[in-house]
Amino acid sequence: MTLFHFGNCIALAYFPYLILYKNSKLSEYSSFWPCVKAGGVYMVTQLCKMVILATFFPTYEVPVGRIDLHGELMKGAVELFDLVGLFFIISQQIGRGDLKILVAGMGWAMAELVSMRLLPLWVGARGTEFSWKYLQLSFEANISLAHHVIMAMLIWMWTRNNLEKSVLPLIVSLLLLCSSKQTLLELVGTMFHFSSFGLLGISFGLTAFIGLLSTYLYINLCLQDNAWSKYN
Repeated sequence: MTLFHFGNCIALAYFPYLILYKNSKLSEYSSFWPCVKAGGVYMVTQLCKMVILATFFPTYEVPVGRIDLHGELMKGAVELFDLVGLFFIISQQIGRGDLKILVAGMGWAMAELVSMRLLPLWVGARGTEFSWKYLQLSFEANISLAHHVIMAMLIWMWTRNNLEKSVLPLIVSLLLLCSSKQTLLELVGTMFHFSSFGLLGISFGLTAFIGLLSTYLYINLCLQDNAWSKYN
């Protein structure tokens, strides 16, 4: 029974990544190694973030139920390094814009999945007792995949020269929202005492909202590119 539970969690966490790779341009253009390189950039970025947090933003003991607002804000500021890492991946990747987005988002999300969720699933989901938290980890991995692809999409649009200036503030706002999403979820969970699955639902809803709006902006930008190519 525990092995079956472990298999379900692994399948739920990893199969969406495999499906995305096999049914997108990643497989068509043999983008496995570019995704691995993107994962390497993720590892370096997280190491830099940990060094900065440990050096410049020491933690303080906070009473139970209280919020360390200063610490959370500083942690949210350090999360901006994720945007820098994704921008570096996209700027170094050669190819079409959609391929750059998939390589950056897929590689980044896969590296996070392996480094942050594989060990808890391997150790915990094979335990003697069933626990919903490991299914929750698997659902979080799926949301994380969509989240990072959306971030890569927004960064790619931000780098475009033909982006309308009126849209730029919206894209920057969405990027900041994506970057600070985890910090905001932690603050909301502490303030309103949401359950873990309640926060998972909020994370899904927020990601879906940002994703729909980002996709709308992306489609409009692609249509502008096609119109420009047709008449020039």
